Amino acid sequence: MSIVTVQLGQCGNQIGHEVFNALCSDVHGTHGLCSKKENESYHDACKERFFSEEESEVPVARAVLVDMEPKVISQTLSIAARSGCWKYDDRSHFCQKQGSGNNWANGYSVHGPRHKEAIMNLVQKEAEKCDRLGGFFTIMSMAGGTGSGLGAFVTQCLRDAFPTSFILNHVIWPYGTGEVIVQNYNSLLTLSHLYQSSDALLVHENDVIHKICAQLMKIKQISFRDVNQVIAHQLGSVFQPTYTAEGGLHYSRNPLGDLMETLVPHPEFKMLGLRNIPQMPENSLPYSTFSWPGLIKHLRQMLIANAKMEEGIDWQVRPPQLGSSIPSSHSTNKPLHFNTSIANLVILRGKDMHNIDLGSFRDPSLYTSWLNPQDAFNAWKTPRAFNKYEKSAALVSNSQFLLKPLDNVVGKAWNMFASKAYIHQYTKFGIEEEDFLDSFTALEQVISSYTIL
Repeated sequence: MSIVTVQLGQCGNQIGHEVFNALCSDVHGTHGLCSKKENESYHDACKERFFSEEESEVPVARAVLVDMEPKVISQTLSIAARSGCWKYDDRSHFCQKQGSGNNWANGYSVHGPRHKEAIMNLVQKEAEKCDRLGGFFTIMSMAGGTGSGLGAFVTQCLRDAFPTSFILNHVIWPYGTGEVIVQNYNSLLTLSHLYQSSDALLVHENDVIHKICAQLMKIKQISFRDVNQVIAHQLGSVFQPTYTAEGGLHYSRNPLGDLMETLVPHPEFKMLGLRNIPQMPENSLPYSTFSWPGLIKHLRQMLIANAKMEEGIDWQVRPPQLGSSIPSSHSTNKPLHFNTSIANLVILRGKDMHNIDLGSFRDPSLYTSWLNPQDAFNAWKTPRAFNKYEKSAALVSNSQFLLKPLDNVVGKAWNMFASKAYIHQYTKFGIEEEDFLDSFTALEQVISSYTIL
C-alpha cells in the first residue's frame, strides 16, 4: 500500500525532502550481507510505499508540497531534481506569495478555506496514482503559522475526504527557549485540532534532536539541515520495509495500518515518540561494533527512564513492583520517574537478529494495567541493514514521554491567555476566546489521561 506524504510549511517541506533522500540513499546503498532476492523485495516494497515510476525511470515521490511562500518549495523541487536519484512531481505543489506571519489563525481560518479546493485537488490526484492507498503522512511544525494552522485545516480536510484512510501527523515540537512569541498558542491550537482528526501524532522535539546533533553526531555548528537529517534518519528507520510477523516471508504491505493497530489501541491516546540506537557520525561507523543484547538493554532503559538518546540515561530508574502504587509522572523523586507505556514497537534492522531475546519489553510492569502485555508489545525485523548501520534498533512508543513538555506548553499558553496577551492577533482572523478555551479543555483531558496511566 502506498503512503501520500503532505509537506506543510517551511519546516514540513525541508524535512520531507530529507526523508525522501534518506529512503532513496538507503535503498541504493550496498548491503552485501543480504541476498539479491532480499534486496529486490526490499527495494520494491519501499518503491510501492513512497515513490511512483515515470517514463524517465527516476522515482517520483508520492508527495504534495504546500507553503504560502514560494522560496522553500522552489528550492526543494530543484535540489531533489538535481540529485538524479529521485524527484518530486512538478505539478504536485501549491504555493502563494504571502506567508501566514506565524499566525495560526491566519493559516487555519484564511489560507485554509481560501485554498482548500486547489490543495485537495492535488492530494486527490496523488491518491489516484496509488494502486492501493494506505493513508497520509503529514509533516509540519507546531510553532509557525502555515505548517501549524494550515496543517491543522488540511488534516481535517483529509479526514473528511478520506474517512477510512489512516492519517499520521508528524509534528515538530518547538524549542523550549522560544522560536516565536506566540508558539505556545500555535502549539495549543494545533495539537487540540489534530487530536480530533488524526489517527496518531508522531512527535519530534527540536531540543532533543539538537542535543543528538551536538552530543552523538559531534556537530559543532548545527544547522537546520543537520537537525532535519537526524529526524529523517529516525523516520526512515520506522518506515522502511520490515517483516511484521515472526518468520514472515513478505514485507508488510500496510505500514500505516500496522503502526496504528500496534500502537494506538484507544483514541484517547495518540501521542507517539521515537528513539533510535545507535546514532553516530558516519566516519565513526567502521570503528564501532554493537551487540544486540547491548542495544536492547540500552533501548529498554531509554524507554523506562524517558531518555531520548543513549547518552546520559538514568540507570537508577526501575519499573514499579506490580501491586505497588505507581508514582505519578510529576513525582519529584528522580529515580522513581518511571515512564509508563500503553504500547511499544521495537524495529530491528541488521544481521543476526533472529534469536534476539526481547522478553524485557514484555514485562507487564512496563505497561498500563488495562492492556494485556502480549498485545502491548510488538517487534518488526529485517536482516537488511539501514543506512550504513550494521545493526540498528528503533523504538516507537505510546507512553507518558510527552507529559512534561505538553504540560509546559499548556501552562505557558494559559498564562498568556489569562492576561489576554496577543489574543487580538487571533480574533481578527475569526478564532475567538471560546476556541482557545475548547483547546485548553481538550489538552487538559489528554494530560489527565496520560498522567493516570
